[in-house]
Amino acid sequence: MSEQKDLHTTPRDPRDSTTWVSIDQTVPAIPAIRANTPSLQEHAQTSLPKQTGQVRRSRRVKNSQELLSPPVRVGATIILAIFVLIPIAYAVLLSVTPDALIGGDALIPTQWAFDNYVQMWNTVSLAQGLFNSLLISIVASLIAVVVAVGAGYVLSRFKFRGRLVYLYSLIGLQTVPSVMLLLPLFVLFASIQAALHLRLVGTYQAVIITYLTFALPFATWLMLSYFESIPIDLEEAALVDGATRLRALWEVIVPITLPGIVVALVFSFLTGWNDVLFASVLTSPETRTVAVQLQTFSSAQEGGALPLYGQLMGAAIVSALPVVVLYMVFQRYLVGGLTAGGVKG
Repeated sequence: MSEQKDLHTTPRDPRDSTTWVSIDQTVPAIPAIRANTPSLQEHAQTSLPKQTGQVRRSRRVKNSQELLSPPVRVGATIILAIFVLIPIAYAVLLSVTPDALIGGDALIPTQWAFDNYVQMWNTVSLAQGLFNSLLISIVASLIAVVVAVGAGYVLSRFKFRGRLVYLYSLIGLQTVPSVMLLLPLFVLFASIQAALHLRLVGTYQAVIITYLTFALPFATWLMLSYFESIPIDLEEAALVDGATRLRALWEVIVPITLPGIVVALVFSFLTGWNDVLFASVLTSPETRTVAVQLQTFSSAQEGGALPLYGQLMGAAIVSALPVVVLYMVFQRYLVGGLTAGGVKG
C-alpha cells in the first residue's frame, strides 16, 4: 500500500527540471486544444477538394488519352497499315511484272521484269518531268513561305485598316473551287502576254504564280496562328536590347515557329507536285511536270496492242519517292507542327 502513491502527493525533486502537470489540470485543457483545431479542419476541408479535383482531372486526361485499350489500338493500327500498304505493294508488284502477265490469274508472277525501271526512262520523259516538278514546286513553296512569314507576322502584331478585309479575302479564296480559276487565270496570262509582248503561257513563271494563289493563303493562315500563339514579350525583350524589328523576327520568332514553317513548306510543295489540271494547260512540252508526263503516258496506252503497265507503275513509284523522302526528313517537325500553333501562349 505504501508503494501505491498518488500523483498529487509525490514530492518533486529539486534537481528535476521536468514540469509535472496534474490530471486535474490536464482535463480542463482538452477543450482548449479542441477549440484551436478548427483551423486544421478548415485547411483539410479546403485542401481536400483541390486534391480531389486534381486527381479527377488527371484521371480525365488519362482516360481521354487512353480512349482505347492497347490491344485495340494495336489492332486498329495494323488494320489501317494493311489498307494503306496493300495498294502500294500491288503497284510495286506490277512494276516488276512482265506486261503479258499483268491481268492474269496468278497474283505472284512466275517471271520478273526488273528492266521496266530501265526502259521507262526512254519511254517516258521522266527525268525532264521530275526536274520541272522539283523546280516549280520548290520555288513556289519557298516564295509562299517567305511571304507568309512576313504577312502572318504583320497581321498578328499590327492593327491597321483593311486587315480584316485581307483575312476574309484569304478565306474566300480557299472556298473557291480550283477549276473555276483555270479559265480566268489563262485569260489573264494571255492578256498580259498580248499587251506586254511577253510570253507567259508555257513558262515556269506562269505555273509558279498559279500555285502561289493556292499555297499562299493556307501558309499565311498557318503562320498567323503560330505568331499569335507566341508571347509578344519575347520580341519586346529583343527590342529593348537594341535589336531591330527584322532582327527580332529572324533571331527570336522564326526559330520558335520553325515547325509551322516546315508544315507550310511541305503543304505548299505538295500543291505544285500533285497538280495536273493547271500544269496540263499552262505548260509546254519543255515545262511539263511529272504528273502531266504520267497522264500523257497513261493516255497513250489506251487502245495500244500491249499496254506498258509495268513501266507506268514504275514511273509512278519513282515520281512518289521525292514526297516520301520529304516526309521522312521533316517528320519530327510535321508531328508537332500541325497542332502546336493551336494553343495561344
